[in-house]
Amino acid sequence: MRNAFIKTLTEVAEKNKNIFFITGDLGYSVIEDFQAQFPNQFLNAGVAEQNMTGIAAGLASTGKTVFTYSIGNFPTLRCLEQIRSDVCYHNHNVKIVAVGGGFHYGALASTHHPTEDLAILRSLPNMTVIAPNDPIEASLATKAVIKKRGPCYLRLSMSKRIHQTPPDFKIGKAITVREGNDISMITTGGMLEPAIEAAEFLSKENINVEVISMHTIKPIDKETILKTAQKTNAVVTIEEHTILGGLGGAVAEILMENMSKRIIFQRIGVNDTFAKKIGSRDFLRKEYGLTPETIVERVKSLLSNK
Repeated sequence: MRNAFIKTLTEVAEKNKNIFFITGDLGYSVIEDFQAQFPNQFLNAGVAEQNMTGIAAGLASTGKTVFTYSIGNFPTLRCLEQIRSDVCYHNHNVKIVAVGGGFHYGALASTHHPTEDLAILRSLPNMTVIAPNDPIEASLATKAVIKKRGPCYLRLSMSKRIHQTPPDFKIGKAITVREGNDISMITTGGMLEPAIEAAEFLSKENINVEVISMHTIKPIDKETILKTAQKTNAVVTIEEHTILGGLGGAVAEILMENMSKRIIFQRIGVNDTFAKKIGSRDFLRKEYGLTPETIVERVKSLLSNK
């Protein structure tokens, strides 16, 4: 997704000189073309993410659209106070981009696992939170956050291309990728790929799964959540993130406040824990129940109670 992001940003920056890109000493092998083409729209702030965010807020106050860029927790949690007080409080036009959402940097341990970021960032006033599910969505999301005024968080993960043609992408509007009647899977942040694999396996057992890409966590698509819940009476959320406060928490809030009938609901994600084991992303996904096989078993167990 990061390649789709930087390619799109480079294309837009060629026409929009108000685009400014700040890296926290990260992204080499990815950002060189942008740096070479737009030296006056680029800054390496070094390993100083709090300073990076303060600089971004200052530049935004002069009319720039500023992107900050680093690995998961570093442009977000490390400088949370600056994001809250310097960016969000003043509603500045700063776009925070984190790469490696979830377990992408699995071998670097918990310090490099952004698994609480969606919950924390969506709690900030004025902040828009987007976690695309594939490179096509990442490219469309980049264009969308440029057009949207105010603070945005763009969380990039890793996924193969899912959409064969560009979908209608709007901030706050989910994309229904697969129609179904038996259960709804709502995914975010690169989890669309295993969800579709799970849905295809379940279809062989005559379980029809509706799969939804909820690329925007805030503002979340209340209408689509309620529509799919009314249709299937069973909802599962899937995220490479803690089940506390992220996609699952946001969907649960909508269902509890608006549904008059009982539905079956379950959150699939990381439980209230740090990842204590070290390994590849695939290894950690297996350890924490985020593989297609585990999703299938969770869905079948859930439907047995429907």
